[in-house]
Amino acid sequence: MAFSHKQIAESIHGVFNILGVEKCESYLLFGGETALGNGFRAFLYFLGLAYCFIGLSAITARFFRSMENVVKHTRRVVKIDPSTNAEIVKYEKVWNYTIADITLLAFGTSFPQISLATIDAIRNIGSLVARGLGPGMLVGSAAFDLFPIHAVCVVVPKAGELKKISDIGVWLVELFWSFWAYIWLYIILEVWTPNVITLWEALLTVLQFGLLLTHAYAQDKRWPYLSLPLTRTERPEDWVPAEATSCKYESKVCNEYSELHQVGEDEIKDIVDIFSIHSRSGKENSHVLKLWKQQFADALMLESTESRKLNNVYLRLARISWQLLLVPWRLLFAFVPPYHIAHGWIAFICSLLFISGIAYVVTQLTDLISCVTGINSYVIAFTALAAGTSWPDLVASKIAAEHQTTADSAIANITCSNSVNIYVGIGIPWLIDTAYNFVVYREPLRIQNAEGLSFSLLVFFATSVGCIAVLVYRRVTLGAELGGPRLWAWVTCVYFMLLWIIFVVLSSLKVSGII
Repeated sequence: MAFSHKQIAESIHGVFNILGVEKCESYLLFGGETALGNGFRAFLYFLGLAYCFIGLSAITARFFRSMENVVKHTRRVVKIDPSTNAEIVKYEKVWNYTIADITLLAFGTSFPQISLATIDAIRNIGSLVARGLGPGMLVGSAAFDLFPIHAVCVVVPKAGELKKISDIGVWLVELFWSFWAYIWLYIILEVWTPNVITLWEALLTVLQFGLLLTHAYAQDKRWPYLSLPLTRTERPEDWVPAEATSCKYESKVCNEYSELHQVGEDEIKDIVDIFSIHSRSGKENSHVLKLWKQQFADALMLESTESRKLNNVYLRLARISWQLLLVPWRLLFAFVPPYHIAHGWIAFICSLLFISGIAYVVTQLTDLISCVTGINSYVIAFTALAAGTSWPDLVASKIAAEHQTTADSAIANITCSNSVNIYVGIGIPWLIDTAYNFVVYREPLRIQNAEGLSFSLLVFFATSVGCIAVLVYRRVTLGAELGGPRLWAWVTCVYFMLLWIIFVVLSSLKVSGII
């Protein structure tokens, strides 16, 4: 009888919690938030989370423009022709194509997840138990990268257009380290030290990112004994080829991803490197100040020239409303210096700092959503956080799949981002917490709900095999991983989305204790 009363009491307790009778005492800005109902608070916090993701999409545009300038950076090389003794001047790219894909592209697009997980670890420093927000979000982000982003990239090329990986050897190396990352994570969670992460395990996790870079570079340069004897076909010199970065590209593609309005073509032609040692006048500084001033003017512009030509009043109002929603973000991000300075490095770093700031707000909102709804933080991490923070990955891969002549960067970004998520995104936060615990407590770091995380790794590994198998099958039958007949492209797209749904549903049910 006592047992029955206990069950009834727990049931009533759960119902009251769902109805919002129990109040979450935490708040975001004002203590008065606790006076609102849990349901209304959850609605407001979800709106805030969505608005943060819109901010991520806006700053992503700045990030890409700066990254393109970094990748395009060249150096002057003088060589002597042995037959004529004449000087031959060439301009070679500073960045290796493969290393740029792994570091600038994959690391940069994964920075929202990395910064969020690192902030979460810093907030948790001193605790012997790690929070599940960071690892759960990173594993969920890996699933989002592999399935939905592949699904988008497959259908992006025009009907019948085929785009294949030109350097299959580099992709296989990146794929190996991507799969090994999740095998390694499962080993340290379940085999070596179950439910516990030691300092040395965290350190080895981070160091493996260096091994990935070394192995990929060795494959790109075809170093003996360290590379696969596979040839490669033609590949683009730039991350986005020159024909894709014209004024037409800027007005069409960049606006599609809510990018800030770009300066005109005449202004772009006049821009020179203000850090060039050959500069003799102060003209360059005036150009930069003019561009920076124009950024603030563009931030307040609600209608473009194209939208003013629309005859549909409702469509114009919808566009104006969307631009009005973006105005706060546009004004904030206008403080990012023009991406022409220092080959784009200053804008690149400033963009990452803004991304970190948004990630901090996202961690606060996620905690509050979990508090007022009672939803497991892992479930929120697998779904909303993973999808929202993976938006830069989606945009980068889509642009590359649409405008590059090959599928290298589009697929490399997906594959390498998954590796970066583990080696850096999980490795660095765990290294911070384990190092502190080792010095202060002489204790390792215990992982909250490690069983649920390990189960998610197994599900992800199984579904990812199904994803890669289809890409290989398309390579064998169609000769390319992306594009092809429109029907088969959409069938592949739907298949990848089903794999993602399977991962999300099974992982969420496991961490919630339902299965």
